[in-house]
Amino acid sequence: MSVRQIFAGWAAMVLLAGCARVATVNPPHLSYPATAKTNVVDDYFGTPVADPYRWLEDDHAPETLAWVEAENRVTFDYLARIPQRAAIKARLTRLLNFERFGTPYKMGGRYFFSRNNGLQNQDVWFTTTSLDAEPTVLLDPNTLSADGTVSISGPVVSEDGTLAAYQVSASGSDWKEIRIREVTTGRELPDKLEWVKFSGTSWRKDGSGFYYSRYDAPKESEKMTRVNEFQKLCFHKLGTPQSQDPVVYERQDKPRWGFQGGVTDDGRYLVITASEGTDPKNRVFYQDLAQAGPVVDLLTDFDASYDFVGNDGPVFWFKTDLTTPRGRIIAIDTGRPGRTDWREMVPQADATLTAANIVGGRLVADYLKDARSQVKVFRLDGTFEHEIELPGIGSAGGFGGRREDTETFYGFMGYTSPGRVYRYDFTTGRSTLWREPKVDFNPDDYETKQVWVTSKDSTRLPMFVTHRKGLKLDGNNPTLLYGYGGFNISLTPAFSVSNLAWMEMGGVYAVPNLRGGGEYGEDWHQAGTKLRKQNVFDDFIASAEWLIRNGYTSPHRLAIQGGSNGGLLVGACLTQRPELFGACLPAVGVMDMLRFHKFTIGWAWKSDYGSSEDAGEFRALRAYSPYHNLRPGVSYPPTLVTTADHDDRVVPAHSFKFAARLQECHLGPNPVLIRIDAKAGHGAGKPTTKVIDERGDQLAFLVKQFGMAGPKVQ
Repeated sequence: MSVRQIFAGWAAMVLLAGCARVATVNPPHLSYPATAKTNVVDDYFGTPVADPYRWLEDDHAPETLAWVEAENRVTFDYLARIPQRAAIKARLTRLLNFERFGTPYKMGGRYFFSRNNGLQNQDVWFTTTSLDAEPTVLLDPNTLSADGTVSISGPVVSEDGTLAAYQVSASGSDWKEIRIREVTTGRELPDKLEWVKFSGTSWRKDGSGFYYSRYDAPKESEKMTRVNEFQKLCFHKLGTPQSQDPVVYERQDKPRWGFQGGVTDDGRYLVITASEGTDPKNRVFYQDLAQAGPVVDLLTDFDASYDFVGNDGPVFWFKTDLTTPRGRIIAIDTGRPGRTDWREMVPQADATLTAANIVGGRLVADYLKDARSQVKVFRLDGTFEHEIELPGIGSAGGFGGRREDTETFYGFMGYTSPGRVYRYDFTTGRSTLWREPKVDFNPDDYETKQVWVTSKDSTRLPMFVTHRKGLKLDGNNPTLLYGYGGFNISLTPAFSVSNLAWMEMGGVYAVPNLRGGGEYGEDWHQAGTKLRKQNVFDDFIASAEWLIRNGYTSPHRLAIQGGSNGGLLVGACLTQRPELFGACLPAVGVMDMLRFHKFTIGWAWKSDYGSSEDAGEFRALRAYSPYHNLRPGVSYPPTLVTTADHDDRVVPAHSFKFAARLQECHLGPNPVLIRIDAKAGHGAGKPTTKVIDERGDQLAFLVKQFGMAGPKVQ
């Protein structure tokens, strides 16, 4: 992305033809850049809508690059004057300097897992033939770039454990390149597959090649912003050029369908899932690989989500929310696919079914009960056996493997519990600790409570509140309220050293489970979408008011934070209730709700947001769009907007335009700033050094606004 050239010089800025310069009222010691405005007005169903900062959407323009440099200069000068900033980053560095492990999996008689020795920019992948043996390095992404901005995902290992396919990303971009490495020798094969995005990798059982999804190559100038359409499911045969990869499935009549292909454990079938954007509803096709048969339609009504779990020959098992919004497991015989022949294996429970795997000759099902993990084990006929006992209130994940395995692994974490990794033995039914991180803090000094909040329409929602024990409820505690509320994504207890550093300084950390998420199934998700999106903001505002009403904090000591869809959440609440918050941290947010669908994968979010191309949905979007609802002459809370130049998920123009408009409208002494990172993306793959810098700056900003002392000397 051309914004890597951001240090072009503000003095050299060339204004767009016909632009006017707008002066802003600046806080003491702050002088915001004078940002050009243009007379751009769009007509939406007879309603004129101004978009004066449209020019900031062009991330290649010299004017945009100069604006970015000027804004960063103001922001980093401000942050540099915060006395506690260096100490905060030093404390984050010390807290993060602990060995941590990913959840192992086994393939071809070998184990594979990731490990970080503490401050490595990227996790390193290891392999070993025994859990007791010294592992060897399989992939070390830290060797791929000097600054740690090249990351990998995977690896996905072939059936015999000899080859690993992994995806490489530079500077946080969603674009990936697939490479292949020999497991035992470490030799790189010459195969390199480009223009891969939103793709899995699935090997054929004989290891001859794998299935993956790709797009056509974009123009160089458009690769970070062009709308992503016409994805193709392809097969790559090892040793052949990508140009010869056959297309297994595509739909030229459906440009916005995306495809994932997975080979069943028995190697017999290729199961193809087709989805449209982020809508959880999907379609399913399959191909009989043994017969080299055609792709066959199986589930094409687009009426529910169908997640493939496994198969017993021609009988396929799916997790679905069809008629059961909290989820169940059904069996479909591909020889008799009619709905009257479907069998229910595991019925809907009072908790939300989030995932299921066939491993160890059992069906292992992950549930959420009030946003806490539950894990249940069933026989393959659906008979319940037992629940796996977890270490406490928190989040469990993993439980992967194959039907013939006798073991599986899972991770468990909480707000004050770093990610421990356990081995579960199907023979004994027992969990044993495999790895436990050692972090420089005492978890016994903290406590997590789950409380219940009543929203504007009387809906009750849970909220986790974590802080040091012995907290005085005097309304004076600095509090950070974090939220998301969208795309069927659940916020469950998770460990974060930046949140720990916040609590060490006396802060309270609160996470409500807002509508729009997946904590209570598809009905809960749908209650926060499209014309009902305001419910999400009402839930978040009600959570803030609960914290104030119950003596945890007060408006001038309450900060709100969220990223991506959560950045939208913060932006909307900032514009709707500016007096309720003492600071705002919107990160990589969707801020222009009328044009989000015009960039990269933004069109995919219409399933949650709706579209400005629909009259009714336009009115709902216009009513809360953060960029369009900033009002001149309002004193907004101290705000630090964060984004990055290589974000090709939520393009940085959202944050650029919002920050420019916020600085124009804001009246008063509070700082309203934007921090634009270089060689970084939406968040995935961000190196440790950049994580420390960004989180440190956000905490320093809050410490400054709330008059906090900062970290104690360790």
